Amino acid sequence: MKNQVAITGMGIVSAIGNSVEQNLQALLTSKSGIGISEHIQTLHKDTIKVGEVSFTNAEMVTQLNLPENNNYTRTALLGCLAAKEAVQNAQIKAISAYKTGLISATTVGGMDMTETYWKQFATDPEVQKYISSHHAGDSTEKIATSLGITDFVTTISTACSSAANAIMLGARLVKAGKLDRVVVGGTDALSKFTINGFKSLMILSKTNCTPFDANRNGLNLGEAAAYLVLESDEVVAAQNKSVLSYVSGYGNANDAFHQTASSKTGDGAYLSMKKALKVAGLPLSAIDYVNAHGTATQNNDLSESIALQRIFGKNVPKFSSTKGFTGHTLAAAGAVEAVLSVLSLQQNTVFANLGFTTAMPETGLTPVTQLQKKELKHVLSNSFGFGGNCSTLLFSK
Repeated sequence: MKNQVAITGMGIVSAIGNSVEQNLQALLTSKSGIGISEHIQTLHKDTIKVGEVSFTNAEMVTQLNLPENNNYTRTALLGCLAAKEAVQNAQIKAISAYKTGLISATTVGGMDMTETYWKQFATDPEVQKYISSHHAGDSTEKIATSLGITDFVTTISTACSSAANAIMLGARLVKAGKLDRVVVGGTDALSKFTINGFKSLMILSKTNCTPFDANRNGLNLGEAAAYLVLESDEVVAAQNKSVLSYVSGYGNANDAFHQTASSKTGDGAYLSMKKALKVAGLPLSAIDYVNAHGTATQNNDLSESIALQRIFGKNVPKFSSTKGFTGHTLAAAGAVEAVLSVLSLQQNTVFANLGFTTAMPETGLTPVTQLQKKELKHVLSNSFGFGGNCSTLLFSK
């Protein structure tokens, strides 16, 4: 098939590992990264569970060989590490040899630093450097600089569908011939602002989250960064590159129901999945596995379950949410789960939906609860965000 969008490299830093290989091993052993926060100082530290990256900021600064007096936020540090791994994984030696772009997603931006020092900004010149790294585009610019990307650089912030939309935009630009290759993904660090915000919505769990369970009681916030390298047929052929997977379909739709809730009928999810299947030109029966959004909130899981039944009828494919491993990583989630979807294709493995015991009475759907080997050719991945922004990606061998 001509004009395909190939994935040639991946990088990830999450609660279950600081590389693609470490993430894979945690998935294969069903080892969750959810626990008590160690790095972020919050009043809710002992009452909520989070998916926290093991690295301290100082460790990441050292790994990236940054000067001591830098203004990198945790969001930017995580993003640089994951994006560098993706480019190395794609075996790119000269980034400027082809027209290359970067599309990076974030919602937290630099607030992990500005929320720490905002009371000092007026009187302490030393911390004023973090004012300029607050905005969402700062981490993108720092990642682009670290990779040497100048042809096209942009930031996407559509809540929890951000990274999925970054991947979708990147795939479209490659397909249209606007770019030869593009690094796409997202990064978000834990911050007190997001913890307090989700706490005010009363959707944070005090225990490990249980996606799609009848007794689910909320989500675990997480932090992560994940990036993929997308390249055109021409680049793959010219450099005889190995292909990890293809971005075969994508779709975006707005639920247009509520600022922080999905509709009871799952309209946005239904439409985004329908569009992704249409772009890929695949029948419903071709989907072997769905990496669901599955946040473990009452609203999302029921709405997504209903959307799955609307699309697939009585033949819903095997599905699971991997947020029981990483937590909900907000703007990074779509890229984190894209990496995990590609790994599932490579390993012919459906990863476990941790914590599930009882099906929701409204739909009766049961996710895969233990690691399961299965021949996989096409994996669908969902990412839904506040504001009703729903995105679906389709990955194929």
